[in-house]
Amino acid sequence: MASKAATPSSPSFILTSGATPFRGRRRMVVVAARGSSSSSSGDQKSKDDRLLQETSSGVHRTKLRVPATIVPWKSAGGGGRVTAVVDPEVGGRRAIAIKRVLQDDDTNTVREFSLFVTARSDNLFTQSWTPVSAKIRGLVVLMHGLNEHSGRYNDFAKELNANGFKVYGMDWIGHGGSDGLHGYVHSLDYAVDDLKSFLDKILTENPGFPCFCFGHSTGAAIVLKAMMDPEVEARVSGVVLTSPAVGIQPSHPLVVILAPVLSFLLPTLQLNSANKKGMPVSRDPDALVAKYSDPLVYTGSVRVRTGYEILRTTAYLQQNLKRLRIPFLVLHGAADTVTDPAASQRLHEEASSTDKTIQLLEGFLHDLLLEPEREEIMKDIIDWFNCRV
Repeated sequence: MASKAATPSSPSFILTSGATPFRGRRRMVVVAARGSSSSSSGDQKSKDDRLLQETSSGVHRTKLRVPATIVPWKSAGGGGRVTAVVDPEVGGRRAIAIKRVLQDDDTNTVREFSLFVTARSDNLFTQSWTPVSAKIRGLVVLMHGLNEHSGRYNDFAKELNANGFKVYGMDWIGHGGSDGLHGYVHSLDYAVDDLKSFLDKILTENPGFPCFCFGHSTGAAIVLKAMMDPEVEARVSGVVLTSPAVGIQPSHPLVVILAPVLSFLLPTLQLNSANKKGMPVSRDPDALVAKYSDPLVYTGSVRVRTGYEILRTTAYLQQNLKRLRIPFLVLHGAADTVTDPAASQRLHEEASSTDKTIQLLEGFLHDLLLEPEREEIMKDIIDWFNCRV
């Protein structure tokens, strides 16, 4: 794919993106909704919205039966379970996430979900995509971007399946079907630590396979920070980063001064810097509608603590780029106004990796896998993985 470097306008501090019937054995996770009823009428969004609204308003008392550590992917039985009462708002989101997995009837992929329990006792929604006929040659772990969730990468995961990669996705804290206030991240270091633990689980379950990571936007920043741990880097074969949040320009200089104080005093306060109609993160209008009408995508204003954590993490990355030694491919739209393409260029220049590639895509926006040329972008990413298996 041809690429040209461009000098972008200064991105403002508005982050709204990351940027998307069950086969095989049934999951052992059960969501029991008292007083609920099933209906096949209406479109998917109406069903999701109704489920979310009913659960959040207390119509459903959602309980999740989980074991003390990790819910296995495939066991339908077993003891040692404890019952955890889920926050109604979280329960609504989780029910939607689970429903989407269970209703995926793609005959080429086995899609499953599980709950991953962190060291902080938070339950994170995770899912996997396993190819049915293609021989598994490697693993890919997806880290979505801010305010979205792993299910947004369903199409990409299935393309990876077709090329022999088993795929895992994790909704980080405060996102998708995971615990936490929607759109709120108390510390991005939590997400970094959770990724490390999740990688350990996946590699233990799949010995002998090369493992890669894919991260978008803030998810890419999480991947980058995790890879600066030598023990983690040694177990991962390479990473692909789209629109990584290495550089973010605050909308006003005072934000940098006030953010640490406000994040301590009013951490969940929402700043009026995010647009509920959605930022221009793609040139495909249908893709934008699909994204911002998804009830699992947070479309409210950025929360103070979340914004501060992003500033803090990007500052750390910029000071430690030389510590990065892992093979990587970075793709960034030159017209991106959410994260800074120039910072990706700096990442490519300063990283100590000997195997590193960058594509700056003229005219492309932030969510590259939502752009009209997404098929070509997916092919470039998969080709990069294929060359390293």
